[in-house]
Amino acid sequence: MDKNVEAFMEDIVAKNPGEKEFHQAVQEVAESIMPFIEKNPKYKRAKILERIAEPERVIMFRVPWIDDAGEIQINRGYRIQMNSAIGPYKGGLRLHPSVNLSILKFLAFEQVFKNSLTTLPIGGGKGGSNFNPKGKSDNEVMKFCQSFMNELYRHIGPNTDVPAGDIGVGGREIGYLFGQYKRLRNEFSGILTGKALNWGGSLIRPEATGYGCVYFAQEMMKLSGKNMKGKICTVSGSGNVAQYTVEKLNELGAKVVTLSDSSGTIYDPDGIDSKKLAYVMELKNVKRGRIKEYAEKYGITYEAGKRPWHIKCDMAFPSATQNEISKEDAKILVDNGCICVAEGANMPTEPEGIETFQKAKILYGPGKAANAGGVATSALEMSQNSLRMSWRREEVNEKLQWIMKSIHENCVKYGKEGAYVNYVKGANTAGFVKVADAMLDHGAV
Repeated sequence: MDKNVEAFMEDIVAKNPGEKEFHQAVQEVAESIMPFIEKNPKYKRAKILERIAEPERVIMFRVPWIDDAGEIQINRGYRIQMNSAIGPYKGGLRLHPSVNLSILKFLAFEQVFKNSLTTLPIGGGKGGSNFNPKGKSDNEVMKFCQSFMNELYRHIGPNTDVPAGDIGVGGREIGYLFGQYKRLRNEFSGILTGKALNWGGSLIRPEATGYGCVYFAQEMMKLSGKNMKGKICTVSGSGNVAQYTVEKLNELGAKVVTLSDSSGTIYDPDGIDSKKLAYVMELKNVKRGRIKEYAEKYGITYEAGKRPWHIKCDMAFPSATQNEISKEDAKILVDNGCICVAEGANMPTEPEGIETFQKAKILYGPGKAANAGGVATSALEMSQNSLRMSWRREEVNEKLQWIMKSIHENCVKYGKEGAYVNYVKGANTAGFVKVADAMLDHGAV
């Protein structure tokens, strides 16, 4: 490790003990942009990276709620307001038992760079709770969301912080959260994104992260003289991002052969076509069932406890959660002839896995670039709310495509290394420059 990075990381670890996910996210950025900072001493003098790595505000609070048996339950709520140099804090709320300070700080840190890359005026934040919505009734989820918003409402607003959904937070949860905010503040404003269409949501928002990831992959393939048609694709996860990644890949003529959830992976060599995808959407979004049921219905392979990266493919789309591709998984993907990896999830590849992809010189789109379509369309939803109007589906989709193309161009601009594009370096540097310049403009505060 470079000595400047080493000294920087020693300080980060000392200030944030035990937060391994946060350390990982910060180190990945520091390693790729430290040479750029050394060449541009104005950023070094102002200690911009040190300031970006320190949240502007960390909010932690108690969330008590009453379950259907009349028992009081207590969870912990968080909001990390990381950086507002280029706009109000923007980033999802995650409801999952694994949620802790380290995971949310890593996500908020990543969000700063991702939001900067979108070209839109939004800062970075993240929040959530260790509440688990799985197995809970609609009434219990509503009770939790209302209690959560009883505290969160003090810290958010259309010009301050505009949360969105993430793992465990879909249309149902956004509705309950918004309803409670409206009761508490007696105002109808765009303080959450991912809303239903009939009360301020945006067309294409549910599809945006998955669609955007495929659009980014398409740009990477185009630059290297390839196309998507006929390519065998593995997708992990089976939630919102995975579903719309499959839909867009199908539209472009690729064949998706896998999906997964926390229990295991399905392998469908005939491809998950539109009819099968409709079944997955019903299974996951309505019945809230397990992906194993797909295997039982269609008589195909189900591998319990496994991820899909051992299955031969041309392109891989990790769309589940952080650190789902290990060094060994990455090596298998490369050895099996995978030519492109585009991350729909946040930080799904471990650092050694990223090194493996880069050494093999395959196309590798990191999450902060490849999955920025979701937050970009959230920002478009904010714009529509401010204007009190809604844009047609085609308009939003065109804007999304243009944003993903712009992100790709910025990554190439800062990441070109001879004939190879280092998209990690490109994304980190492009994201850093916009935020850093704004912070310099605002003075040392």
